[in-house]
Amino acid sequence: MEFDRKKIAEQLAILSGRGVYIGTSSWKYPGWRGLLYDDDRYVWRGKFAESRFEKNCLAEYAEVFKTVCVDAAYYTFPTEKYLQGMASQVPPDFRFGFKVTDEMTVRKFPNLPRFGARAGKMNEHFLNPELFKRGFLKPCESIREQVGLLMFEFSRFWPTDYSQGREFVEQLDSFLKALPKGWPYGVEIRNQNWLQPEYFDCLRRHEVAHVFNSWTEMPEVSEQMALPGSATHDRLTAARFLLRKGRTYEQAVGAFKPYEKTGEINAGARSAGAKLIRSGVEASGEKKTFIFVNNRLEGNAIHTINAMLDASTSKPDKNTPA
Repeated sequence: MEFDRKKIAEQLAILSGRGVYIGTSSWKYPGWRGLLYDDDRYVWRGKFAESRFEKNCLAEYAEVFKTVCVDAAYYTFPTEKYLQGMASQVPPDFRFGFKVTDEMTVRKFPNLPRFGARAGKMNEHFLNPELFKRGFLKPCESIREQVGLLMFEFSRFWPTDYSQGREFVEQLDSFLKALPKGWPYGVEIRNQNWLQPEYFDCLRRHEVAHVFNSWTEMPEVSEQMALPGSATHDRLTAARFLLRKGRTYEQAVGAFKPYEKTGEINAGARSAGAKLIRSGVEASGEKKTFIFVNNRLEGNAIHTINAMLDASTSKPDKNTPA
């Protein structure tokens, strides 16, 4: 199906007015040139300037979309200057989703070069509420009206991290209890066996949304949605469509980069996204729904979103599970 920039922008504006925000994971993709981005805006001395593109393309992105997931915040604490710089490029009704810096969510630092001497060591700042308030919430105060979701993404934990999920939930409970109220918090986990009543109950007690997520070793989003108690917040729903089950991040990059087109269709993800859109609309603005789509799900997040929007307004097939 063709991507009609003007039509999609109108649809997304109407949906955001109903509390449903749909966007992508990050936005600085040269592969979207000619689809979402106009090269003429980023030409310098007769050539496409990548630095100009990366610095300014958020403004053009926000002409169509009303939200985006800021993955960059996962790698370093955002500064007030950085946040205000982004906010200055988007309209007032635009809402940012932020992945909270991994300094808060990694229990043991992976053996990756970016962690330097800390690689393989326990993280002394894991789930430290004071550091989160000081290092993350404080700069976010400067754009608080445009913060749509603050998401704690926990990578898969191993038996050397926790012998059982209950231990994690106990720590998470203490952490969430210490956080300031009134912010839109979400939690995303990558241990499928931990999707238990104790985990969902913990989030509900603290008014935190479970972030439905499609990932290598997680149940499909539709399966997570069907779990009793998985809708843990009455006024906030969040979902991230990241990877096809069974496919690693590296495999997806190899298959789809530079993300210029759809490489394969994930019918289940599209159906789940459409259902979330319909549910959000039916709530009539009583709750906020955030849906973020990654290029590495199908190859091109913009086309995936286009398909979800189309499916959300189509009559469901009687043979397709709701």
